[in-house]
Amino acid sequence: MIRAIEADVCIIGSGITGILTAARLSELADVDIVMVEAGGRTTPVRERLRRRRRFIDYGENPWVDDHIEDQTGEGLMYRSMVVGGCAMHWDSACPRFSPEDFRQRSLYGIGTDWPISYDDLEPYYHDFEHRIGVAGEPGPPEYDPRSAGYPMPPLPLSYNLERLKEWGADAGIPFWTMPWAKATTGAYGRNICRRCDTCHICPTGAKYTPDETLDGLIDTGRVRLFTETLVRRLELEDSSGRIAVASAVDRNAPASPVEFRASTFVLAAGHAWSPHLLLLSANSRFPDGLANRSDMVGRYMTGHPYMSGQVDLPLELYPGMFQTNSLVSRMHARPGPLDRYIRHDLRIWDSTVGREAHLRGSDGGLQFGDAVMDEWRSRTGRSTARLRGYYDVIPDRDSRLRLDTTTNRYGDPLPRIDFRDAQESLDLRAHTHETMHALFEHMARAGDGELLSSRLSYTMEHPGGGCRMGDDPATSVTDSYGRTHDHENLFVVGAPTMSSGGCANGTPTFAALSLRSAEEIATAFRARD
Repeated sequence: MIRAIEADVCIIGSGITGILTAARLSELADVDIVMVEAGGRTTPVRERLRRRRRFIDYGENPWVDDHIEDQTGEGLMYRSMVVGGCAMHWDSACPRFSPEDFRQRSLYGIGTDWPISYDDLEPYYHDFEHRIGVAGEPGPPEYDPRSAGYPMPPLPLSYNLERLKEWGADAGIPFWTMPWAKATTGAYGRNICRRCDTCHICPTGAKYTPDETLDGLIDTGRVRLFTETLVRRLELEDSSGRIAVASAVDRNAPASPVEFRASTFVLAAGHAWSPHLLLLSANSRFPDGLANRSDMVGRYMTGHPYMSGQVDLPLELYPGMFQTNSLVSRMHARPGPLDRYIRHDLRIWDSTVGREAHLRGSDGGLQFGDAVMDEWRSRTGRSTARLRGYYDVIPDRDSRLRLDTTTNRYGDPLPRIDFRDAQESLDLRAHTHETMHALFEHMARAGDGELLSSRLSYTMEHPGGGCRMGDDPATSVTDSYGRTHDHENLFVVGAPTMSSGGCANGTPTFAALSLRSAEEIATAFRARD
């Protein structure tokens, strides 16, 4: 017996994008929303202090049951499949993209322009920051363009970061405090951040997690949530390209199929699982997967790598509080005209380790006996700082998510992601390394210090893509609102629609995109009402 559940809107995935989409949509229209989540619930706020203690004492995972054992894949993807998604245990850094991220081709002759501009998205950035309660300080307007300030003042800088900010200024680079979704006032009903440096599991509830928004939607009857229910296929109407049904399985009763029927479907399952479901849903009319007439689903997987450096400085710093915090500069994300393309942000972390002896010297070699003590004494009045810059890379068409040969317990192929830089970015890799290394050396000299090391990472951080947006159906999966070109009642929201990875954490950008999508989804229901 098939269990049928009907609604106006079916949202697949209960992470931050799906939840914010539901919140905005319910404000704009009288609409019946169901949300389907393959995972269950994890640690609630009231239990996080206890879980933090066990995390510190025993190294236990504080987020119980936050993944499904055989529902994962190969390549860079988040294992969390849980109510609230990955933002249940994010650090909550909230920098925006820069205007240049949306105009790579127009400004620099490289990559692809987005179908929207920074100015189009700016009101939704603002909405996002106010919805979740971001604490921050605006940077200089030429580097951090904003129509208004943050809803809460920034987290206080430690003594160490105050000194390191002065060091950045001596190098001619303006730094300001990283914005965080952590409370600095009581305005949002959350406890004020105590800067205890266990942001992975905030023991006080100062950090925003999406379950608090979802619980409010459920309590007021605006969303019906179905957990531990895995959507396996999207099915079409017989006579059109519209989606008719999301076919699912109740993981607690796998012999009883579940069907979700709605007039609008929203894929909010993240950069891996949204394109994965479209590929799984192949049929005789769409043999390569839904929304995939152009063979673009799963392509242009994006993100950004980083370069890091350790700098020895003649500063008397101390093991301090809230070393999770950092300083950020967007100066190099807005460079103006370039002879050769390179754009990145720049961050400073306090990496002071106190008065501990080092078993390795500055050259990386092992030290023994007197050498350990001599090196320890030589560091009196000296400390280290860590630099990191996320740099923009252009994704290749074959930077791709595919269906793998491995399957889950239901026999469904699982995803495999192989990231690949476009040739134009590969050609710039040595230039990127040399330029950022020279910048790190400049900063070291400005502080009368020494650059101990620098390292270029090739790992994609903050991934997205796979259902990129665009105006041309031949080169994109969705329009700028996330509506798929092939199916008028199917939207993809969040990270999969991103055209490029930018130079900053992606969450504020793909959350802002989701809020913009929600307004478009609401138009049909407002007309009905």
